[in-house]
Amino acid sequence: MTAESYEELLRQTALNDERYVVMTAENRALIRNLPAVLGPRFVDTGITEQCLVGAAAGLALRGRIPVVHALAAFLTMRAFEFVRTDVGISGLPVKLTGFVPGFLSDGNGPTHQAIEDVSLMRGIPGMQVYCPADNDDMLKMLPYIWSNSSPAYIRANTRPALIQHTPFEPGKAEVITEGEDVTLLVYGMLFEQAYEAKSLLEQNGLRVGLVNMRCLAPIDESCLIQAVQKGGLIVTIEDHFVTGGLYSILAETLLIHQLTAQVLPIALHHRWFKPGLLSEVLTFEGFTASQIAAKILSALGRQSNNDFKPGMIAENAFDE
Repeated sequence: MTAESYEELLRQTALNDERYVVMTAENRALIRNLPAVLGPRFVDTGITEQCLVGAAAGLALRGRIPVVHALAAFLTMRAFEFVRTDVGISGLPVKLTGFVPGFLSDGNGPTHQAIEDVSLMRGIPGMQVYCPADNDDMLKMLPYIWSNSSPAYIRANTRPALIQHTPFEPGKAEVITEGEDVTLLVYGMLFEQAYEAKSLLEQNGLRVGLVNMRCLAPIDESCLIQAVQKGGLIVTIEDHFVTGGLYSILAETLLIHQLTAQVLPIALHHRWFKPGLLSEVLTFEGFTASQIAAKILSALGRQSNNDFKPGMIAENAFDE
């Protein structure tokens, strides 16, 4: 099955299998053309995320596979009890698609920012958490996610791809490059900036590894351990609070396996981000490729050989 968009892949999947029901809480950005195609198998509950998740759980109990859509902030926070109790405890195959997670909610204030969603969702036993780097990465993941019997949360990401990603392997991170001086661990839309930061660091003579973590629950522990055992600086990059996300996952993994590493977390440190255009948010918060590279060089006690300026990459970044 080939498709170039989220909507087309979901349309093909639902038409091929009548168990699929597409649901939304009045958030149709990714699925606006599906009501006419699916008829009664398209359900819009209105702005009622709790009702949405409860109804999805009921349908799942009756053999359906609900693919649920809502703004990530409301899907994971307003409806959290319903996700935990109705979906999580029962282990139902409800697929939760969170729209505009992290910095992709660029123009919105704290009430609409999902920057603790990974922490919340991975805290539910059995809940799988997926954070694709871009549209290509997401389309490679979704067939497995939707066909799997476990509940899942997906940080939707339709941004254009910088590279063609490798086929998705359950439980495996995507290793782009390996490096002995620095390893960048990243997920979601910040893959763009990490990819560019890798190039800047290589221009400074560093051997740089880059890993697209893809799935944060279950995490690819072996990949994290191998990165640490190579030595060098480990950098976690995420549009999420520093607490509960990839940095916390790495710390937990190191403690369990009695390992130590030099780690630099690049995340939001206990505050929400200032809204604006995406390029402005990245620059103001210090998440452009050039700013990431500068932070890493500083952590290593090295001077830059580049003439790049903070915000340089963000000015050329894709805009939503």
